[in-house]
Amino acid sequence: MILKDMSLKNTISPTAKAGQEQETNVAFFLRRAFKDHPRIFVINDYKFTYNDETAQIDHLIVYPYGFILMESKSITGGVKVNSYGEWSRSFNNNWTGMPSPIKQVELQQRLLRELLFENSPRILTKLLGIKQQYFGFRCWDNICVVSSNAIIDRETMPRNVSEQLVKSEFLVDKLNKIMNLKGPVGRLLSITDSRPKFSDSELISITEFLMSQIQIKAEILEEKRPAIEAIVHNNVESIVKITSRLQCKSCGEPSDYTALCGRYGYYIKCNKCTTNTAMKINCGSCQSKNAKVSKLGEKYFLNCGDCEASERLL
Repeated sequence: MILKDMSLKNTISPTAKAGQEQETNVAFFLRRAFKDHPRIFVINDYKFTYNDETAQIDHLIVYPYGFILMESKSITGGVKVNSYGEWSRSFNNNWTGMPSPIKQVELQQRLLRELLFENSPRILTKLLGIKQQYFGFRCWDNICVVSSNAIIDRETMPRNVSEQLVKSEFLVDKLNKIMNLKGPVGRLLSITDSRPKFSDSELISITEFLMSQIQIKAEILEEKRPAIEAIVHNNVESIVKITSRLQCKSCGEPSDYTALCGRYGYYIKCNKCTTNTAMKINCGSCQSKNAKVSKLGEKYFLNCGDCEASERLL
């Protein structure tokens, strides 16, 4: 299931354009493989802040056994990594050093873990009053995804780095190997898989929490965002409630309708006049038309590709 698509930006420099093209390419492979999977959640271009630090994860997967963070790099020449973990790349036969994408995604993972650990009691449930293993014993994996036409020198590359480096065209195979999701029969027959597993309700709770952390420009939020009521209980903000802006295009009915999904995307069917109305509305924060609807469980969200605001529609 895709919770957030790529946020395309008006890039100017060739380097920025190439980077965005690589991220878009990776997002395409993820969408094609997992858009209909009920227990694999994909968040592209995930930006969040915790403890006065901000991280931007190119692609994040949440699945029953844990998390996978991906860093996309547009490398169309050669790439080498020495025994010290130092990276270099070639362009027009000229080699230059580059920051380690693995180290970069490790820092992102550290901040994400701290965010989730801090909020474990409100995200995950208890079993018979006993705390679950929360996030510490879950699977945490990092991947660097480079262009499919890159030339990777794996002969001299440290093994642990090579295991985390993959070309775009082989990404889905790599992810399926990491996640190792078996069918019901496979799970019953497997006696070696001792990984702790999130329940379906916990997966929904985790992804709802992560989506709620997406950064919104403060000045836009203050001036243009529709009515938001924060429900606070025992000093813990539990949920954000947003008044829906959907209404029937024919009779204007603001609430008596049913949300459905059809060939052309999400829409509402009016229970009074039976008219179908597409869920195509502008962002409530910046009024951009670059906003898409996503569904999580029985809830619908509008995610803006420009200001990155996310609002609950239903």
